[in-house]
Amino acid sequence: TLVVTDAACAEIARTAAEINLAVENIGARRLHTVLERLLEEVSFEAPEMKGQTVTIDATDVQGSVGQLVKKADLSKFVL
Repeated sequence: TLVVTDAACAEIARTAAEINLAVENIGARRLHTVLERLLEEVSFEAPEMKGQTVTIDATDVQGSVGQLVKKADLSKFVL
């Protein structure tokens, strides 16, 4: 079972919007990218986690996709 807290949902949306503003606004495709990065490890290990509950909170979101935001910030300075 996958549980995503309300705080995690808010952080996912905030992160996607922030990157869209910083780089290029590609709308929901950015949200897809953020979710894909966030769930990459869970998706890979899902077969071995049968019957377990995985909870994702805002800290998990920041840890998983924080690099996307940093890369987006740096991309503004690349010529």
